Amino acid sequence: MPKAYHLNIDKKDIKGSVTALLPGDPARCRLIASEITKRYGGSARLLAEKREFTSYLVCGGKKTVLVTSTGIGGPSASIAIEELARLGIKNFLRVGTTGSIQKNIKAGDAVITTASVRLDGASLHYAPIEYPAVADFSIVNALIMGAKAAKIKFHAGISASSDTFYQGEERHDRFRKYIIRAIKGSTTEWKALHVLNFEMESATILTVAASMGLKAGCVTGVVNKGGEGNITPEKLRLGESAAVKTAIAALAYMEE
Repeated sequence: MPKAYHLNIDKKDIKGSVTALLPGDPARCRLIASEITKRYGGSARLLAEKREFTSYLVCGGKKTVLVTSTGIGGPSASIAIEELARLGIKNFLRVGTTGSIQKNIKAGDAVITTASVRLDGASLHYAPIEYPAVADFSIVNALIMGAKAAKIKFHAGISASSDTFYQGEERHDRFRKYIIRAIKGSTTEWKALHVLNFEMESATILTVAASMGLKAGCVTGVVNKGGEGNITPEKLRLGESAAVKTAIAALAYMEE
């Protein structure tokens, strides 16, 4: 079997792994791989770096886990899932960052997505809009147990997954102040409907995986309030840490 075109890895590289952790940021792959070895033992090896896709294989103890970055947004995330599925990955866990839109959710908390509002475009190429973007129950349950084990404050619920970072999330620091009517005021509406947060990949990942008969989940660490521009280095560190610790602890509870 030839190497997957974008990921530049093949079936032999992943050594039977069926679980992939999916950060958006390629730089986060090394951190996650290192933290997995600290918790479960074993070693981590860089497999490939191509475009936005970086992959590490972690082998140790009873866990063989792939860590692959998806880049930003649904289109590149769908490429990663397509190619990983062909290699034999069955469980997909997004590990990212997010902006909260509820007052009780603070920087450094984790959001465990149970379902996503499909504000993306990529998922429409896999299922009609009536098809729900729902996380696999067993992965959600593993994430909740993982957050508790890691002593991370978490919130489980619905996320809004937008294709755009500035306009779709109604950010105040966007260059063009005008927002088209279809989007204007949407944050207020999602907040009233008890949506927890904004992020950019979960709708695609959950829809694509479920439509293929595979399992997916999502945990994100809060780095700011949705719509605000104050993502400080400290808040980013807190959010990343919450998501990574929750995801790694959840591996102990995930079904292979």
